[in-house]
Amino acid sequence: AGRLARPVVSVGNLHWGGAGKTPMVAAVARHLSDRGLYTAILSRGYGRRSKGVRVVSTGEGPMLGPLVAGDEPVLLAGELPGVAVIVGEDRYRAGLQVLEHLDPAPDVFLLDDGFSHLSLFRDIDLLVFPAADPLAGGRLLPTGRLREPLESVDRADAAILIGADRAAAESLGEALQPFGLEGPAFACSIDTQPAQLVTGELLQTGTRVLTVAAIARPERLVEAARQAGFRIAATLTFSDHHSYPRRSLRRIERAFRETASDAVLTTSKDRVKLLGRLDLPLAELPIRANPEESLWSWLDKRLDQQIVELAE
Repeated sequence: AGRLARPVVSVGNLHWGGAGKTPMVAAVARHLSDRGLYTAILSRGYGRRSKGVRVVSTGEGPMLGPLVAGDEPVLLAGELPGVAVIVGEDRYRAGLQVLEHLDPAPDVFLLDDGFSHLSLFRDIDLLVFPAADPLAGGRLLPTGRLREPLESVDRADAAILIGADRAAAESLGEALQPFGLEGPAFACSIDTQPAQLVTGELLQTGTRVLTVAAIARPERLVEAARQAGFRIAATLTFSDHHSYPRRSLRRIERAFRETASDAVLTTSKDRVKLLGRLDLPLAELPIRANPEESLWSWLDKRLDQQIVELAE
């Protein structure tokens, strides 16, 4: 594996989709940035129609659209002022180009969905698990939802349970120890932010909405919309990372009219692909990951050690 001249923190998962990885990447990036570290996210840019290394943002918002950069990198670039976002199939090569051309060079790299990307050496490996199905039945596809065997946790420095409390995280840590996890397990809650129209106004409780989602677990959006007090007229779901070609937009517009909806309610990831392409009121229901404070103290201590070692 190639090693970069800056610390590399990886956030990844063993599951196929729906583990809460992207909100966790955003949370780690915010924390590093709040520490005063210029952070560069390295992402593959899943679903993009481009090749090679592309700079999505230097910290001042997205410069590329989702077809070129991928939906999640554009989402992260829009959510994280002061954080660079770069996409490339080979994250080591992407990191080298960033160190050579980005001025100032980043202080730390954050590897998005990096657990299986072994061509780049990482100093800290964070492994995310969804509380709804943490062990995915312990099975690989096609009978389970695992990308890699559970024994792969022996490469992780810490486990993070998304959507659960401290006691559940401790139970996960104990369950993973026989498979090789030696580090701690942390809890992370997911908070739903107020729904907001793309024009900036908050969406009023009781609004009749058409929910639209192209994510691994679209039922999460529907449940969050119900809990937020919206009236769900209908739900349209598409495959994860769907690019919304014109026929999909027509389908949304037709459903909006037929159900007499007042707004289209979607996820932050879908909003970046629908923005400016629908002549309908468009709102997003953002979610935010809030890890327990002990994760940050643990991460800071590990990261400070790496910064000192690389400076020697």
